[in-house]
Amino acid sequence: MEIKILNKSKHPLPTYKTRGASGVDLHANLDKAVCLKSLDRALIPTGLYVEIPQGYEAQVRARSGLALKKGLSLPNGIGTIDSDYRGELKVIVVNLGRENLVIEDGDRIAQMVIMKIEQADFIEVKELSDSERGEGGFGHTGV
Repeated sequence: MEIKILNKSKHPLPTYKTRGASGVDLHANLDKAVCLKSLDRALIPTGLYVEIPQGYEAQVRARSGLALKKGLSLPNGIGTIDSDYRGELKVIVVNLGRENLVIEDGDRIAQMVIMKIEQADFIEVKELSDSERGEGGFGHTGV
């Protein structure tokens, strides 16, 4: 699959680091460092613009090493980049650590994964069919 990308950043295009990698790293594209205090959030630009093919989305996810070691996470869990979005990719980050976290230009702040998606036709009905689970919700199978 080919993805058209416009790179207005100071950094190289994203690349897969290994043959089995699912995601590519996104780098901060900053004029000056951003300091996040504990629980602070910020919108970090990447300088990248992508054209995702219809039927796909790009998901922006936290980098596990940064989440574990520094507490850097995404407050919205996974960010979605729709196929018809043409603006700059920006990443919402949050510092879940206890210490201040400084993001410098070029730092790897998140990863992007390309996923196939389906659009559903929603059909209004009066009732749903029964299932083994039924209405069992959170914790219904035990702890």
